[in-house]
Amino acid sequence: MYPTVAEVLALPVLRQGRPHVVAGSAGLERAVRWAHVAEIAEIAPLLRGGELVLTTGVALPDDGAALARYVTDLAEVGVAGVVVELVRHWSDRLPRALVEAAEKCGLPLITLSRETRYVAVTEAVNGLIVDAQVAELRAAERVHETFTALTVAGAEPGVVLGEVARLTGQPVVLETLEHEVLAYDAAGLDPGELLTGWPARSRVVQLGERTGYHAAAGFLVTVVGARGHDWGRLVLVCAEPPPHRFRVVAERAASALAVHRLVARDSDTLERQAHRAVLTELLASPAPSAEALARASALAVPLTGRRLIGLAVRPRVTATTRPALSTPPLRRELAEATALATRRAKVSALVSTDETGVRALIALSPEAAAETVLSRLATDIHEARASAPCVIAVGTTVTGSAEARRTLVEAAQVAAAALGEGVERPLHRLRDVRLRGLLHLLEGDERVSAFAARELGPLLQRDTASGSRLVQALRHYCEQGGNKSAAAVAAHTSRTAYYQQLARIEQVLGVRLEDPESMLSLYVALLAHDLAAATRTSEENSPGRAAQ
Repeated sequence: MYPTVAEVLALPVLRQGRPHVVAGSAGLERAVRWAHVAEIAEIAPLLRGGELVLTTGVALPDDGAALARYVTDLAEVGVAGVVVELVRHWSDRLPRALVEAAEKCGLPLITLSRETRYVAVTEAVNGLIVDAQVAELRAAERVHETFTALTVAGAEPGVVLGEVARLTGQPVVLETLEHEVLAYDAAGLDPGELLTGWPARSRVVQLGERTGYHAAAGFLVTVVGARGHDWGRLVLVCAEPPPHRFRVVAERAASALAVHRLVARDSDTLERQAHRAVLTELLASPAPSAEALARASALAVPLTGRRLIGLAVRPRVTATTRPALSTPPLRRELAEATALATRRAKVSALVSTDETGVRALIALSPEAAAETVLSRLATDIHEARASAPCVIAVGTTVTGSAEARRTLVEAAQVAAAALGEGVERPLHRLRDVRLRGLLHLLEGDERVSAFAARELGPLLQRDTASGSRLVQALRHYCEQGGNKSAAAVAAHTSRTAYYQQLARIEQVLGVRLEDPESMLSLYVALLAHDLAAATRTSEENSPGRAAQ
């Protein structure tokens, strides 16, 4: 970082010359790249900008127009300021033309009323500059070491952004090329304020270089990508033009993020992770925070003033497909198929994987035809997963983000019930799962478990002890609504043998199956028993359980 004109004037070697700013005081914060002694009037073409020009004025003209041209030429090449010693040429004050031209150009013009050794000034100033450059190089080396370590460790984007915020003290955002926020670190500021209206604010910032500063927006932007495939932008929010070390930090962070994406191909995309974070918060709290709403909006999924519909997509598990369908890669493919379907339908949605499949929250405008949208989504998802069938369930349509949790939970419960039902439908709703859905709502309730054990316990014990299949016979009877003949056909058993099984069931349980309440109680108990068995099987086959 270069010293400013004001900092240079504060050096002892210049203070003893009694410096006085006679014009261009607004430019005292300009950076001084070098201190240069120059006596000739035609020095401007030989400069590069950023120099503090030191002169005694002995070779400068007295003509007002020539002096004005001298100052204008210096201002055009971008010098930081001009210091004139009032000893040899002008002993009292500078010509008015010189002062007025400097003020007009905003060029700091400083006089020294005492004779000053300019060689000592250049040594002090240039030494200060060199020290600053060395410090900057050392800082850049530390930045390099920091992000190299993060890259080697495979640090997640959140960790990388946290380091960017720590090193710069500025908020930082990782976004897609469509300006959707994937991750951020507010650096201690209000996240809601940082993210509100983000896509619109970011969209206007278009730079022709991989790293650049947009002064109007206050964004330092660097493109993120590798092997010629750019996929995002890292945005450092800086109200003032950032120092060079901020660019170094941003570029090294972008490299670390690009490498992470290359090596993390077996994990969810950053977009799915960002969506999951918002959905998790919506599920965890009945009243979403302002930050959660801002994060959803920054992902181009506004939740305010929209109709919200929870969606759950679950792979349909069979004996032959269970091993393949329980893998995280398939759930990720299912999530991407769902996200693609929402994009094709041109609807906003949060989509992420969960422990058993995919959850999504669709945000529709008040004018959208919800049934048409849902039908199209179901068709596209089923077509995309033709080789791996799935169940798609929806929750109740709600208004307002405060009810988002309700529709998401309903969709998950309907999906779980529909998987056990075995009925093929494009979409499953609460009204489709009926009693089975109610039992899923009560899953884990000890009273339901106790009821099922009380109703079926003796029959289960008999099957275990003797190897009989009385529970299965009872299931066929209940599923056929008490029609013994139809139940015998479903069980692939002769009527005589099946009737004997029913008689044995009545004997073991001490009930009459023809009694409507008995059949209903036993059927409810069977559904609860099957649900508990399916839950245990799912837990045993989960990747986490298998790893143990």
